Amino acid sequence: MSASNPSGGLVHRYLDIDAWPRRAAFEFFRHFDKPYFSVCTRVDAAALRAAAADIGGGRFSLAYHYVALRLANEMEPFRYRLESARVRIHESIDGGGTVLRDDDSFGFVYLPYERDYAAFARRGAAAVAAARSPGAVFEPRLDDSALVHFTTLPWVHFTSFSHARNWGREDSVPKIAFGRAEREGDRLWLPLSIEVHHALLDGLDVGRYVLAFEAALRDPVRFLAR
Repeated sequence: MSASNPSGGLVHRYLDIDAWPRRAAFEFFRHFDKPYFSVCTRVDAAALRAAAADIGGGRFSLAYHYVALRLANEMEPFRYRLESARVRIHESIDGGGTVLRDDDSFGFVYLPYERDYAAFARRGAAAVAAARSPGAVFEPRLDDSALVHFTTLPWVHFTSFSHARNWGREDSVPKIAFGRAEREGDRLWLPLSIEVHHALLDGLDVGRYVLAFEAALRDPVRFLAR
């Protein structure tokens, strides 16, 4: 089901809620004061770190952001966004994250989604450099829902995570956090937190996402190259 922009041209696609098997859950959770739930786990990123430098270059952090963003694009429920009583389905979503600057302030960086990893890494590196530069504008895209919100806490190997929230806003953008990676033998454990709006996604969706993330990291050369 879709609806066109009143100004003509742009067409948005919306979920047919009446035919949605989880309509009852949608109606139940969308009225909650705190309708979000989160899952924290860790994934073995040892092979990904090795592969990132060989396929298109790029930082290790850009590689795991690519995996997270690509999976969110490939799994339709992660592209659902609340618009009052409707659910919009974005055709594609980008990544929005934070970067630390030399003066210990932080800025926002936006990572355009590219299916090709090498192209994503090039554009992502340029975006990070621009966001870290002196005088870069502190510019959060509050009205842009075609995003996944990313954050990285590279100093902490966390086991739980919570995000800042503005309770006055209708925010249904998934939020994904990464922590400090730690070696354990041949493994490199990367903390991963996923927070979603329960009106739009269930534990099954998050579980499938984590399983796909783990599968990508088991064979990162193939995943990044295809």
